[in-house]
Amino acid sequence: MTEDRTITLVVVDDQATVREALAVMLGLAEDVAVVATATNGAEAVEAAGLHHPDVLLMDLNMPVMDGVEATGRIHRAEQDTAILVLTTFDDDESILAALHAGASGYLTKEADRATILHAVRTAAQGQAVLAPEVQRRLLTLASRATPAAPPNDLGVALTAREREILGLIGEGLRNREIAAKLVISEATVKTHINNLFAKADLHSRADAVRYALRNQRSGPEYQR
Repeated sequence: MTEDRTITLVVVDDQATVREALAVMLGLAEDVAVVATATNGAEAVEAAGLHHPDVLLMDLNMPVMDGVEATGRIHRAEQDTAILVLTTFDDDESILAALHAGASGYLTKEADRATILHAVRTAAQGQAVLAPEVQRRLLTLASRATPAAPPNDLGVALTAREREILGLIGEGLRNREIAAKLVISEATVKTHINNLFAKADLHSRADAVRYALRNQRSGPEYQR
């Protein structure tokens, strides 16, 4: 979507008070239009197919169909819809399941309006959005990764620098922050990102985050 276009949003939560509060709260923003709400994953899939929203705000623990399964179905069918998880759960299993299913971001319900609204706007631009506590958990998981992890299914080889930048994207850093951390220019960072995106057939930073999680420190993508 372009930056000056209204972001269409679907809000999914089985708790009526939460769902309605989110819809009203986010709908007050001038650049956000809540086009539908849903009470479970099955309704979310239906709403996504009907409205093709820019962003879908997804709860995880719901009846009929949970948020992880719904995320997977929507991600496969609606490639242009960014799925942003908003849930009370921040355990490793829930985080990884949602991201592997295709979620573009993961927030907990402790997030305030400004944080959620920023996340919606960021997700709409194809960027990954991770709550600080989620980033910490992912870093912990990455530090525990061993050579026994599953090999990369894409069979591509990244350079050491591309691998390093991919890891920093997985941590949620922007280009400017990556450049500062690695003491290189932002233009150089963009060049490396373009190269690794082309090699791994990635189309957004959200894709890169999922790719980094799926191939933590193992497989042929880490060959020099």
